[in-house]
Amino acid sequence: MARYEEVADDLRQRIHSGEYGVGGTLPRYEELTQTYGVGRGVVSAALAVLEREGLVRPIKRKGIVVLDWTLARRRIARGQLVMRDPRRGYVFPAASRPDEPWEVHGRLFREYVPAPSRVAELMGIEAGIAVLRRRRVTSPAGEPPFQLAETWLSASAVRDAPQSAEPATGPGGYIDRLEEAGHGPIAWTEYARPRMPSREEAQLLEISQEMPVLETAIVGKSAQDGSVLEVTVRVIPADRVELVTQLRRDKSASWPVEPIPPQ
Repeated sequence: MARYEEVADDLRQRIHSGEYGVGGTLPRYEELTQTYGVGRGVVSAALAVLEREGLVRPIKRKGIVVLDWTLARRRIARGQLVMRDPRRGYVFPAASRPDEPWEVHGRLFREYVPAPSRVAELMGIEAGIAVLRRRRVTSPAGEPPFQLAETWLSASAVRDAPQSAEPATGPGGYIDRLEEAGHGPIAWTEYARPRMPSREEAQLLEISQEMPVLETAIVGKSAQDGSVLEVTVRVIPADRVELVTQLRRDKSASWPVEPIPPQ
């Protein structure tokens, strides 16, 4: 075992034992180099291992903070069914049950910003064009930030349904406003992929930039002309979630299996 792995292993055990509690900080670099009799390079490599595991995160003017590693992964059954709640509007496959209480961290941000390359690709526009973004950070009640959700509305969506761009979009949300404006019924396609977070995403989700995330993007298209009206991108830390899919047997895989007669 390399020396940095030994240091990481010892720190990991101390975190798991509660010696370094969740929300607290590890000793400073100088203390760690003295404790383990190693240079700063070895300490940096050991801390990088713990960052990738989601155990710690460096925070400016605070130090190496111990993250809540005790949180269990949430199992998400990624179905294909879009439902509707009379009180809330459309309900998409998500990381929660319809009746589960969630809370918002911070406030809803609503601003025109240059479209990043991924959003531009999904919207079919040139990267860098200013697009209206609605952003919110949410989690199950009582838990740290779990999900960063950003909804990007096309210029035609804002033009045809101005209330979709307002802080309060009315009963049923911005989707109802878009469909009322003549774009219904909207059709959706979902894309999912793992990736590394940006610095801003890591800060908002309170995770290390070394921690991979799961990104799901839902693209909504108008029934009127097939244009993309909105793209909603959700980003979740990879250590907080796992996807579950119930597999079904095709007719060709029915049981009992008919034996193949000998040749």
